Amino acid sequence: MKTKNKIREAALIDRKTITVRFSEVDSMKVVWHGEYIRYFEDGRESFGKHYDGLKYIDIYDSGYMAPMVELNCQYKQSLTFGEEAIVETRYIPTSAAKIMFDYTIYRASDNAVVATGSSTQVFINGQTRELELNSPQFYLDWKQRWIK
Repeated sequence: MKTKNKIREAALIDRKTITVRFSEVDSMKVVWHGEYIRYFEDGRESFGKHYDGLKYIDIYDSGYMAPMVELNCQYKQSLTFGEEAIVETRYIPTSAAKIMFDYTIYRASDNAVVATGSSTQVFINGQTRELELNSPQFYLDWKQRWIK
């Protein structure tokens, strides 16, 4: 179990740079808190492109869905309109039939941590809509390909 200040060991890491858009800020030009969750999603999409085989469409084409069952975000500092940020997405290995990520969002100008978080997704069979208790074969194949 993750403790509040403990960083879990990641098997794979991806980093994506984003620029805060006007539509993501409030009247004070500060990023609205819900946008950090979207930045985590941007990180997962970038991760899936970098480590081919785990994009959302790959999961779907394999006959599964991967709904979010847990999502956490801890806000440390603010981002403002026009700033660049780096979303670091870390894949956390587990033997369970789920996908786990930890995230750190850094302000690019000074490398300050602005938010941290984690997410857990499970596998749902696309035909039966039932929870998969064992990792699907495509996921086992993906892990074998990428995790050394």
